[in-house]
Amino acid sequence: MPRTPSRRTALHGLAAVGAAVIGFDPFTRSWAVSASDRPLTDLPPLDGTLHTDEASLTAAADDFGHIVHRRPAAVLRPGSIRDVVAMIRFCNAHGLRVAPRGQGHATQGQAQVDGGLVIETAPFAAIGAVGRRSTTVTVGAGAKWSDVAKATLAHGLTPPTFTDYLELSVGGTLSVGGLGGQTHQQGAQVDNVTELQVVTGAGEFVRCSPTRHRDLFHAVLAGLGQCAVVVGATLRLVPAPETVRHYLLPYDDLRTFLDDQRLLVREGRFAYVEGQVTPDSEGAFRGYLLEAVAYGPPVGPAPDDSALLRGLRHDPSGVQTSDLAYYDFLDRLAPGVAALKEAGLWAYAHPWLNLLLPGREAVALAGSLLDDLTSADLGPGVVLLYPLLSERLHAPLLRTPDDPVPYLLAVLRTTPPDDTATIDRLLAANRTAYDTVRAAGGTHYPVGSVPFGPSDWRDHFGSAWRQLATARHTYDPNGILVPGQGIF
Repeated sequence: MPRTPSRRTALHGLAAVGAAVIGFDPFTRSWAVSASDRPLTDLPPLDGTLHTDEASLTAAADDFGHIVHRRPAAVLRPGSIRDVVAMIRFCNAHGLRVAPRGQGHATQGQAQVDGGLVIETAPFAAIGAVGRRSTTVTVGAGAKWSDVAKATLAHGLTPPTFTDYLELSVGGTLSVGGLGGQTHQQGAQVDNVTELQVVTGAGEFVRCSPTRHRDLFHAVLAGLGQCAVVVGATLRLVPAPETVRHYLLPYDDLRTFLDDQRLLVREGRFAYVEGQVTPDSEGAFRGYLLEAVAYGPPVGPAPDDSALLRGLRHDPSGVQTSDLAYYDFLDRLAPGVAALKEAGLWAYAHPWLNLLLPGREAVALAGSLLDDLTSADLGPGVVLLYPLLSERLHAPLLRTPDDPVPYLLAVLRTTPPDDTATIDRLLAANRTAYDTVRAAGGTHYPVGSVPFGPSDWRDHFGSAWRQLATARHTYDPNGILVPGQGIF
C-alpha cells in the first residue's frame, strides 16, 4: 500500500524555493517549476496555475485591513472549477488549510491562511445571459457587483440590494451577508440568491438551493466560508429605475434622526435609506445626515418632494437633493475611493467596527459609543448608522438582534498601518464596544475587526450554532476551510 505523503512534503512541494509559476507538463505527466524546472510530484494537473512567487504570497498575506498578515504556501489561480476540486482534495490528503480570496477586502485576515493554500476566485468572473424578461442571472463568485450591475442594467434589470462599495466580489459578500440601504425593503444580498454553486471542504462540486441540499445552501450564505468555497451564484433580478432622486437631510438630535429613519423604513417611503454621523466644529459626533433615495420610472412615479419628506423633522435649510442616473447613484463612492487611493490613504489600516444594535436600545447604545469616538481615531473614515427590518432578513446565519428594527452602526476607521500601538488600542476599543452591545442584545456584523475566539463565535451564532457545526462536520469533515475566521 503506498504511503500518504506527509504534510511537510506537501508544503515543500507547494512552496518550492525559487518557484514563480507551477505548471503541469502533459507530456511528462509531472509538474515543473518555471524558475528552476525541477519536477514536483503528487500535485494534480490543473487548467490554471499555482503560484509560489514572492509577489503572489505577499499579496495573499495582506488584505484591506492591513492588520493581520498570514503567509500561505501557495496561491491557486484556477482555470476551472475542476482546479478547485482537485486542489481541495490535495489539501485534504495532506492536512493543508484553504482560504478563498475574492477582492481581498477583509479587515482582519479572514481570508488568509498560514502555510496553506489561497484560492483566488477572481478568475470566476463570468456573468450569464440576461434578457429583458429574466428573473435571475448566474454569475461567477469572483464577479464584482459593479460588473453585475452593468450587465443587468443593459436589460433594464438589477439585483435588488447592493453594498455601498461596488468593487466587492459576489462570493465575498454572500459569505458575510451583504447589507445596504435597500435591505429594509429587499433583504440582504444573501436573501436574494436562488442557487449556489460550491466546492465543499471535502472537494465535491455541489449545486444547492432552498430545495436541493438545503442544509448546505443555508450553511454557505453568511456562513463565513466554513463549509464550502462559492464558485458561482444565481441572483434574483428586479426591474431597475432609470433615474433616482437622492436626498441628504441634516439632523442635530440623535433620537429624532433614528425615529425618522424608523418611520421611513416601516412605511417603505423610499427605496433606499441610510445615514451618516459627522463631527461638529468641536470634534464631537453630534451631526446626523439621513440619506434617502426614491426610484423614478419605470419602477416608480416621478419623485414628489413634498410627499416624500412630509412629517420628517430634519433641518429644511440644509437639505441637499440631486437627480442621478441609477448606476451613478450605485457607484457614487467611486470618486471618493479614487481620491483616497491617490492620496495613499487606501493603503492605511482599517480596524473597522460593525455592529447591529437592537432598535429599542439604539439611542442609548449609539449615543454612548459615539461619545467615546474622536475624529483622530476615525481618521479619514466614516460612521454609518441606519435601520433594517428583521422581517426582510431570512438567512439563518446572518445573526441580527431580536428586534423588529435593528440598526447597523459601522465605524469605518482609517489609521496609518505602521502605528501598531494605535491599531491595538482601537482593536481593544472595538472589543469593548462589542461587549457593551452584546450585553444589550446586539450582534456583530462580521466584516469588521473585533477580536473573536471560538467561544465568542458559538455565542454569536446562538441557536444557529448547531446548524453550522453540523454542516461543517458534514461538508468539511477535516476542517480545512477558512481558518482565519477563528470559528472552529
